[in-house]
Amino acid sequence: MKTFRADPDTFGIRARLLTLLLPGILGLLILDSWNDYRALRTLVQDAYDQSMLESVNALRNSLALAQDGSFQLNAPSFMAPTAADASSPQHKHLYVGLTPHQTAGGSTAVQQTLLGEADLPAPPEPAAPAAAAGSASQVWYDSRYQGQPVRVVAIQSQVVDGRGQAFDLLIQAAESSGQRDMAQATSSEHALLRDARMVLVVVLLVWLGVNWSLRPLERLRKSVLQSKGQDLKPLDTIDVPHEVAPLVDAINQYVANYRDLLDQQSRFLADASHQLRTPLAIMLTQAGFALREKDPEQQRATLRAIVAQISRSRRLCEQLLSLAHASDHSPPVDAPELTDLNAVAKDVVLQYLTLAHEKDQDLGWIDARDGSPSCSELSTAPVVPVLARGPELHEALANLVHNAIVYTPSGGHITVMVSTRDGMALAEVRDDGPGIAKAQRAAVFERFHHTGSSPGKGTHGAGLGLAIARAYARRNGGDIALADADLAADTAGTALGTTGLRAILRLPLASGQQS
Repeated sequence: MKTFRADPDTFGIRARLLTLLLPGILGLLILDSWNDYRALRTLVQDAYDQSMLESVNALRNSLALAQDGSFQLNAPSFMAPTAADASSPQHKHLYVGLTPHQTAGGSTAVQQTLLGEADLPAPPEPAAPAAAAGSASQVWYDSRYQGQPVRVVAIQSQVVDGRGQAFDLLIQAAESSGQRDMAQATSSEHALLRDARMVLVVVLLVWLGVNWSLRPLERLRKSVLQSKGQDLKPLDTIDVPHEVAPLVDAINQYVANYRDLLDQQSRFLADASHQLRTPLAIMLTQAGFALREKDPEQQRATLRAIVAQISRSRRLCEQLLSLAHASDHSPPVDAPELTDLNAVAKDVVLQYLTLAHEKDQDLGWIDARDGSPSCSELSTAPVVPVLARGPELHEALANLVHNAIVYTPSGGHITVMVSTRDGMALAEVRDDGPGIAKAQRAAVFERFHHTGSSPGKGTHGAGLGLAIARAYARRNGGDIALADADLAADTAGTALGTTGLRAILRLPLASGQQS
């Protein structure tokens, strides 16, 4: 028996599910973490920028006119730089300066510092002065100051003092980016740790979910491995996922079919052993009698009886082989071909003419073409074409004719005829023997079933002929039915009576043929 083993390089269901689920989940988590990182970076940047902007606006609002008409800055004390602030790497640098507004072609203006460091980095592209007093323009940029990276905001506007002099006002706030980078790094680290925990939890849940989903299959596997070969029971479908239930049902159906096949084989072997045991016992007894017999004539008579018994045993073996072949449910190697049922039936009649004559029986043949045998020789085209295997049809009809010869009394009549009706090809074997009661006709197709005794010879045959004939008929898409002969006379006008049996082989006509 050929054993199929799983390829170790082939992914199982668990590996396939994990391969499909985990990369997708990890990809989504990485994308989500990247989006969170960008959102957090923007949030931290906006928070620190808002704090710087508030400082700048506060300084701008602190600018006022003195009694002499000049500008003075009333900045809150907490905005004044201190020594401690200057040494701190997170020091916020401020600057407020005034420059007289110059028209085109004017001389270079002198900048006046009101607060902070005048050497703060200038805007890369200075904002254009406001068109009217009171309005302001704002610009953000990154630069370096005192060797440190800084974030700078600058507001430019035009103001007029009490004497009507116009000035360009520049307010700057610069802050080291170290503090915001540290805050962003800390938040990102916490977010990464949170996402890593989430990934581990998701991977664990996926792994547990896949294992839990496949647990019923594992139970099925153990159930199959623990079951004995002779105990072919259906697999238990309790707790089996509904997606797998059709597969389990198919396996159960296969097991049931296999169990039926084993039962049929067991019955066949038992019946065959029983049928062969009797003739072997008879031949053993006859051989022993022949050894003890002194009279040569009696020895020859005993040997003739042994030869007859061997002949019957040989036919029984041939019938057993035919039945095994006919009952084989595997697809046949040879395909059906166009076969002339009329010609097959004629060959069977010619084959059994000698046996019928030995029993003084009239074995007749009625051709499918208007009862004229010579008509079949006028053309090579099939008379009654069917798609079937010729040897199997021959075997089926041979068994029907042989049964008719066996059970028809000496001097009886047997007629074989082929016809078409309603798209079916019919091959009938009629005899005027004892017939079979209607109540027993279904049972006679069972193996080793005896209908009774042949006239004057007791029980004859093994009861396999009709079983073989039906099995071959069904393998070729047909069937066999039994009916009363009801034949009053043959074509020669000889009375046949109303007793007897009619065995009918039915097959579909080949496509395109008319009945």
